[in-house]
Amino acid sequence: MPLPNHHPLQSPFVCRYQFPDPMAADPDGEGLIALGGDLAADTLVCAYRQGMFPWFNEGEPIAWWSPDPRCIIYPSDFCASKTLKRRIKNAGWTFSVNLAFAEVIAACADTRTYTQASTSATWISPAMIEAYTALHAEQVAYSVEIWDDDELIGGLYGLKLGQAFFGESMFHRVTDASKAAFFVLMQLCAHSQFAWVDCQLPNPHLLRLGASIVPRAEFLAGLAQQLSLPSIDWSSICGQKLPLNQLLNEDLMTYYLPPTTQA
Repeated sequence: MPLPNHHPLQSPFVCRYQFPDPMAADPDGEGLIALGGDLAADTLVCAYRQGMFPWFNEGEPIAWWSPDPRCIIYPSDFCASKTLKRRIKNAGWTFSVNLAFAEVIAACADTRTYTQASTSATWISPAMIEAYTALHAEQVAYSVEIWDDDELIGGLYGLKLGQAFFGESMFHRVTDASKAAFFVLMQLCAHSQFAWVDCQLPNPHLLRLGASIVPRAEFLAGLAQQLSLPSIDWSSICGQKLPLNQLLNEDLMTYYLPPTTQA
């Protein structure tokens, strides 16, 4: 069920705000597009569909960003490093999807993990946690978890709309666990024929994983195409722990997800 203080998504989709065109509102490419609004589910989906995301410190007005250039990664081109493959093969870890969303976003909010803000503060405030948990209840926000037996050691979360995935944040408590979660996401998105995963802003961790930088105009044009395509239902793989090392040897996703045809 949606959380208190958050309206459920409307069907058909309805947005209570009119966001400006990022290219017109920010011709110099500084990234800040608008201030204000709220973090209701419809508002967030409307913003993401137009290439914007919220990023602001607690106590400040809600700020909506569309950076130029944009950081993305191509699932079909992603290749795990030999070191990561060796770690996945030998660690005995399992992975899951949407088994522990609340725990993942709480861990990402820890100031010691990877965030877009500085190391002294986190932009994942209680209000943001409530908002994205509401989107999770609406089956828009997803999490990937990495487990060592019953211990959650790494993960990430983001939004899935059409054939676009918008990565938000990741964390690790054990070396390579966030990279392993990213590896799982790449497998999911490659199987689902997502052209790219949005990483928003570059950082050294993402660039080491193979992320690319593209002009905002190119990103927005591709986004419109990806949103127009049907998305594979991931529910059949959600809520269960599966052996991570099997992803190295076979397309495990084909056993759990419906087949896909190229549009």
